[in-house]
Amino acid sequence: MTPMNPLWGHLAGVLILLMMFTFIGIWFWAWRKYHVPTFNRMARLPMEDEPEFDSKEDRP
Repeated sequence: MTPMNPLWGHLAGVLILLMMFTFIGIWFWAWRKYHVPTFNRMARLPMEDEPEFDSKEDRP
């Protein structure tokens, strides 16, 4: 059996750092103040009543 090349350990470390920075970047992007109204609107959706239909043909 051949020993692992030390390059693989560095490559794995770089990939983990890239994934970590990507996750942190998405987290910061999602929690910007710009998105607060959208999040608030989506949080209230389960509390809203379903629309009333006039007849059975109007139902989805």
